[in-house]
Amino acid sequence: MDNSNISNLNSVLQNFSILQKVYNFDPVNVGLINCTYIVLELNEPKYILQKINTDVFKNVEGLMHNYNNVAKLLNSNSSSRFKIYNTHENKSFYTLNNNCWRLISFVKNSINYNTTSEGKIAFEAGKLIGNFHALLQNENPNNYIETIPKFHDLQLRLNQFEHAYKNASLNKINSTKDEVDFIHETLPFLKQLNHSILPKRICHNDTKLNNMLFSKNSNKALCLIDLDTVMPGFFYYDFGDALRTLVNGVMEDEKDLEKISFNTAMFEQFIKGIKVSGIKITKPEIESLQYGAVYMPFIHGLRALTDYLNNNIYYQVSYENQNLDRCKSLFKSAELTKENVSYMNGIIKKELQG
Repeated sequence: MDNSNISNLNSVLQNFSILQKVYNFDPVNVGLINCTYIVLELNEPKYILQKINTDVFKNVEGLMHNYNNVAKLLNSNSSSRFKIYNTHENKSFYTLNNNCWRLISFVKNSINYNTTSEGKIAFEAGKLIGNFHALLQNENPNNYIETIPKFHDLQLRLNQFEHAYKNASLNKINSTKDEVDFIHETLPFLKQLNHSILPKRICHNDTKLNNMLFSKNSNKALCLIDLDTVMPGFFYYDFGDALRTLVNGVMEDEKDLEKISFNTAMFEQFIKGIKVSGIKITKPEIESLQYGAVYMPFIHGLRALTDYLNNNIYYQVSYENQNLDRCKSLFKSAELTKENVSYMNGIIKKELQG
C-alpha cells in the first residue's frame, strides 16, 4: 500500500475515539461488498476499519442501529467480545465525501476459514449458529430495519434475473442455457416452502463459513462477524447459508464441478452442533430446513447469474466470467443437496425434533 493511501486511512482514523498515532494497514480482499482493512499497531492487528458500501447499504444509520443492538446482546454472552468505536461526535460511523467508515476491534487469536474438511469446525459452526439465534430469539423484528430489503426473497431475485436476461447480450444468453434450465427444474421444489407458518427471527443472513471466527488454539467457535445483514428473516436462511459452505469443501467459484460434493459427515456434525446449542426450533422451522439447504446455494447462484448477465455490476470480480463460474458451482451444490433431501430430513428430525 502506498504512502498516500496510508495517510488517507490514518486521516479517517483520527476521527474515532482511539489513541491517536500513525498506524499501518493490511487490506482484506475476501469480502465482495465493503472495503476492509486490518489496522496494525507495531505490526500487530488492533482494529478493523471498513468503508461501508452505500450503494448496497443505503441506510447506514439504520444498519449501525441493528449492528449495535446485536453487538450488545452477543457481547453479554460471549468470551470473545468486540467493540464498536464511536467518533468524537459519539456516532458509530464517520462520513467523509459521501463515504461512511466504521471501526471495530480485532478479535485476538482468531482465525476464519473459506472452506474446511474438519468435522470439529462443522460442529462448532452449528453450535455458533444455534447460540446466535438462542440469544436473539426474544428480539422484536420490528426494532430492526431491513438493511437490504427482501435480501433473500425468491420472487425479487427471479424478477431481477428475468430483467437481466431480457437485456443481456445474445452471447451471454447462449452461454447460460444449462443454468436457465436448472432454474426452471428447481423452482417447483423451492416453492413448497410455506413462509406463512414460519416465525420471523432476527437472522444474520450471511452465515457463510468465512463470516465465523474460531480460536487459533482450539478451533472453538468464537463469534459471527460481518453483521451488516442482521435483520428479520427465517431460521432456514442462516441454516442453509452455513451448510452450503460446510458440506462443499471448495470455493464457490470452483471451475471443476467434479470437485463439488455433499459431505454427509460434515452435515451430521453441523446438525449435532445446532442440537447442543439449546436453540428452540418450531416444528414448521424444522420441516423448512430441507428446503433451506437447497434454497441458499440456489439463490446465491441465481444472484451471481443475474450479475453476470448485468455485466458484473454488484459483486467484485477478478475476471470476466467469475460470476458465471460462481453460478455454475452454486447450482451444482444446490443440485447435490437436493439429491440428499431424504437423507437430510431423516437426520434433522432425529436430532432436532426431540
